[in-house]
Amino acid sequence: MAGNTPPCAIRHVLTHLLTPLLMCVGMGLGYLGAFGDPAPHHLPVAVVGQAPAQRVMAQTLQDKGGAALDVRTVASRSEAVRLLADRQIYGAYAASRTAPELLVASAGSGTNATAAEKVFTPVAAQQGHPLKVTDVAPPAPHDPTGQGLFFLLVAVSIGSYASVAVIGGAGAVLPLRIRALLAAGMSLAVSAIGALFAGPVFHVVEHGLPGVCGLMWLYSAGILLIGTGLHTFLKRWTTLGVMVLFVMLNFTSSGGIFRPELQNGFFAALHAFWNGAGFIEGARGLAYFGSRGLNGNVLTLALWLVVGLLAVTAAGLTEKRRRAVVAVPAADTEEEMAEAVAV
Repeated sequence: MAGNTPPCAIRHVLTHLLTPLLMCVGMGLGYLGAFGDPAPHHLPVAVVGQAPAQRVMAQTLQDKGGAALDVRTVASRSEAVRLLADRQIYGAYAASRTAPELLVASAGSGTNATAAEKVFTPVAAQQGHPLKVTDVAPPAPHDPTGQGLFFLLVAVSIGSYASVAVIGGAGAVLPLRIRALLAAGMSLAVSAIGALFAGPVFHVVEHGLPGVCGLMWLYSAGILLIGTGLHTFLKRWTTLGVMVLFVMLNFTSSGGIFRPELQNGFFAALHAFWNGAGFIEGARGLAYFGSRGLNGNVLTLALWLVVGLLAVTAAGLTEKRRRAVVAVPAADTEEEMAEAVAV
């Protein structure tokens, strides 16, 4: 039986096996490139106080840290707390002869807070005292690492792009408007499941859950509509395409594990406009920081949704043109047959 295997069948299987190989390469490049060697890049920190001693300390840290740090001075502890809440800094050092203190907001980024602690621990040691770390915005009690929102992002993303494969494959015979409605309906279902996980089930989000649910819907709808539109053009390569967009580039640049201050320039740049970053930073703002910076994150997700609508529109026009091209030869064939019968 094996000797009778047609070569075309082997080529067909090998061609399809190219997709998982490309996924393997992409995931390796994405995850190891983004998470493999984290190091500070212009990590914003502050020294509390603007007396000459504090200014000298800040300048000394800047000189030693180089491109790894962006050190400033702030006038007071309350201003430092405000900047931490605005996520403009990730550590503020208050010097003291007896009890030096570092202010952090680990809900904004636990890894950034840890990096700030590594910066200032030696400074306190030089003063002969242990460093006291005060977390002014800790994560939820049931999310001690502060990474629950990232895992929520993963769940919602998988539900969304897996739905694209079903709608594009099993639903390929359906009119595009039906496929688009199915995509919209699945985005509601996926975001509702995410809301249950975030709130009642795992208590990852204890404040602002309705707003976080709205962000999930925007995020999921954008993925589903973009994927549904792309299927018209990419066909069997759609799965690879959405994985590149919404896993390889998305998870790695979202800031859920490492924010851009601990990543290389490529992923740091993606964080500024990619949809996963818009969801993570928006959800953090709602859950921990009184909705600070929310408008920009909503705009990011809304623009991705607009891209999805444009993708579906382009797919609809393309499918209509393809049907017209197929219909013309069919009409010509019917006309020729009618003429032959008449003769």
